[in-house]
Amino acid sequence: MFLKLSPVAFALRQRGTQPLRRAGVNWFLPLLLGFVTLMAGSVASLAQPPEFTGIQRLTNREVLLKLSFFPTGAYCRIDACKTLPEWNALATLQSTGVNHYVDSSGPYLGQRFYRAASLSGTAAITGDHLATTNGDLVIHPVDHASFVMSWNGKTIYNDPVGAATRYTGLPRADLILISHIHQDHFLATTLNSVTGATCVIIAPLAVANAMGTSLRALTTVLTNGMSTNALGIGIEAVPAYNDPNHPRGTGNGYVLSIGGKRVYMAGDTGDIPEMRALPNIDVAFVPMNSFTMTISSAASAVRAFRPMIVYPYHYSTSDVNLFKSQVGTDLGIEVRLRKWY
Repeated sequence: MFLKLSPVAFALRQRGTQPLRRAGVNWFLPLLLGFVTLMAGSVASLAQPPEFTGIQRLTNREVLLKLSFFPTGAYCRIDACKTLPEWNALATLQSTGVNHYVDSSGPYLGQRFYRAASLSGTAAITGDHLATTNGDLVIHPVDHASFVMSWNGKTIYNDPVGAATRYTGLPRADLILISHIHQDHFLATTLNSVTGATCVIIAPLAVANAMGTSLRALTTVLTNGMSTNALGIGIEAVPAYNDPNHPRGTGNGYVLSIGGKRVYMAGDTGDIPEMRALPNIDVAFVPMNSFTMTISSAASAVRAFRPMIVYPYHYSTSDVNLFKSQVGTDLGIEVRLRKWY
């Protein structure tokens, strides 16, 4: 997708390991907004390119970015880097007029530069970006345990359920991963509405046995410990269980190897030794509620296998801020709280 770069860029600096004081934030912002105003005349052809209208160092040292761009529904990408000019995409947003984005990597960085770019076109998958050896992986939460990822021109769905309208505007799936048979993870009517013509579905045996003929024909069955490759993605089925809610061997978690990154979708599981022993996880999706793990169990497990980034999902009414505080920052684990409900 062609990028039209806005002239907006600024640096948030942190000296040593001390949090940036509010006075420091207020000192940077007027200067930077002045730069934006000065440069606006050079992009008169755009309705309103993205502008950073605010920046705030939060009490947990994360960074809240505020952007304004129009028209509503237009797309914008935020890039970030620690050292100029080594930019990497941070997130793709769709305009609501004024957008807020939390950069949760802030506590681990001594210096951070940001810029914003308008995206042409009428459709893009919004969400966080993760750089891989073959393009960015974009992560788009949908609801509860359902999310969509885009990578290398392919679209990956995890546990898609619910009305088809939840997936309006998203490409049909090239790959679908289903963890187990419960209806908040497997719903045939949803699968029928999101599968592409050449879609590959990965599922445990109980799910495959519950499918109709057309979906079953697209499905590869994996049980715990099995692996396969689809669309250039390595897929390993790993244990996911907590008796009696999810008996051992009936459901899967998955570890995907995507462009040199390892992405773990836990499925519905308790705090199990197989999860704690997972090596070299870059991104993890970890559940917590009355049917899976308590907040403290989930935080303890995450601290054991130490993913670089963790998304709490499938959390219902659980306090994800408490989970975040219990994971802490001492191990360098970035906890990303995103909108799942």
